Amino acid sequence: MSVEPGFDREFVLGELITPRDADEICTQLAAVLGQPVAVLDAAGTVFVGNAPTVGSVQAPLTLELEPVGFLACACDAVALKGAARVVRWGLLSRARFRMVSDLHLEAVRADYAKLQQQNEALRASEAKYRELAEILDAKVKEQVKIIDERQRQLYQAERLASIGQLAAGVAHEINNPLGFVNSNLSTAERYVAQFAELHDMVPAEKWKAADLDFVLEDFAELLADSQQGVARIARIVKDLKGFSSVDQPDVQLADINGQLESLFAVIAGQKPSGVTLTSELSPLPPLMCLSGHLNQAFLNILQNALQAVGESGTVTLRSLATGSHVVVQIDDTGPGIPDEVLPYIFDPFYTTRGVGGGTGLGLTVARDIVLTHGGTITAATRPEGGARVTVELPL
Repeated sequence: MSVEPGFDREFVLGELITPRDADEICTQLAAVLGQPVAVLDAAGTVFVGNAPTVGSVQAPLTLELEPVGFLACACDAVALKGAARVVRWGLLSRARFRMVSDLHLEAVRADYAKLQQQNEALRASEAKYRELAEILDAKVKEQVKIIDERQRQLYQAERLASIGQLAAGVAHEINNPLGFVNSNLSTAERYVAQFAELHDMVPAEKWKAADLDFVLEDFAELLADSQQGVARIARIVKDLKGFSSVDQPDVQLADINGQLESLFAVIAGQKPSGVTLTSELSPLPPLMCLSGHLNQAFLNILQNALQAVGESGTVTLRSLATGSHVVVQIDDTGPGIPDEVLPYIFDPFYTTRGVGGGTGLGLTVARDIVLTHGGTITAATRPEGGARVTVELPL
């Protein structure tokens, strides 16, 4: 017996007829044949009815050349064969119906399995596309972030270029008149000395009446004060040029300590009178960098420190070399950086100050510039109080 579906399948009697149907058939055949009829399976075991008695004959119920069962009855053998043929036709119809049914079920199962495979493939494809979409979304966000940073750096570079051009123009316009003012003051000093030599040529009463000794002394002091003022203006112009690096717009070896000193001189006039600026600059090797950009980064950090200390306090600028890096630290004695603020301190437009207190871009720009130079920038609250911003630049 085979249980595989298909036209070649061999059925057993129990698959083609139920005991109840078989019993009804036996009842009807017994009425026709005049004797009790039993149905036996292919092995001769009674399926329905009583066991064959002595004198009973059997007629096979043949399907596809092999009997699936037998009719047994104590009647005429020819009559029983005729009854068996009738029953066989019923069993054959049932077998064909089962075969068609099995084939249809097989086809449905095959289609269902195929649909399941397609569904699994669709799910796998959907998961793959979802993963690709997430990767693409992450890459888009990363590129947008990079573009934003590049735009800020470009904006900062253009701004620095504008400041540099402005500083160059101001320096040119100031230096030219400053040169002849300084020259005229030197000439005036010589004239005063020559005028003092007339002391012996002028009558003493007229010299005294005109109080020329006071005039000469005071004039000399005025000239000295004016020369000091001119020297200060010249130093400011020099520091301004040094800060903006208008003469060195490209990457070059720079003296970081010299830049920090120029920067200190520039912001000295901006600090409140109660704020003290101190510097502890250690010898540094030359650093290949965009000096104007680094100046802008250091200026932003220093201005942030000045705002932190308010009207009184100390801002300390420190530099040192570690062998592989140039380290610049800026300490302040302000309130320090709260823990909840620290993770966002370099984020664009993040500020703890009120409206008009700042754009929240100063430290962001400083970070971008330092990162462009391959360096790092960190901020922390010092154990003794106040904040510390540390910039490390590779040599």
